[in-house]
Amino acid sequence: MSDLEIHAAAPEDIPAIVAMLADDALGARRESPDDLTPYTAAFERLAADPNQHVVVAVRVGTAGKGTTGTEKVVGTLQLTIVPGLSRRGSTRSIIEGVRIHADERGSGLGTRLIEWAIDESRRQNCQLVQLTTDATRTDAHRFYERLGFEPSHIGFKMSI
Repeated sequence: MSDLEIHAAAPEDIPAIVAMLADDALGARRESPDDLTPYTAAFERLAADPNQHVVVAVRVGTAGKGTTGTEKVVGTLQLTIVPGLSRRGSTRSIIEGVRIHADERGSGLGTRLIEWAIDESRRQNCQLVQLTTDATRTDAHRFYERLGFEPSHIGFKMSI
């Protein structure tokens, strides 16, 4: 995967990120790729916060000899660094919004993105990496367990 780069997302990546967020049964019900206004405002808030890392995986190709090539956003995730008092003042990270473009699923890209997040968490001196995934995403559960994550907690949510 030498043609793959993982780097901070930029405003021009928002349409591709939102399209991936909407590209499954759950996301299709809660995302609106036809109106990027709220996503752009959220991206600006995230970009201003040093504890937020929205990254994209970009497949870099060449269009032919003498051309500049092409880039395609093929994956994304958000990594949040959370300082805390529990666990003896440990800092933890939370992985959110992991999405892989449909054309790339099964290619190892998801593993590369999660490895990036774990490495960045170590670099940020986190002692714990955590994530949540919808209870209906059984394939994702197997994926995360294969990477060493343990299903250790029950999560609760409340829409307000």
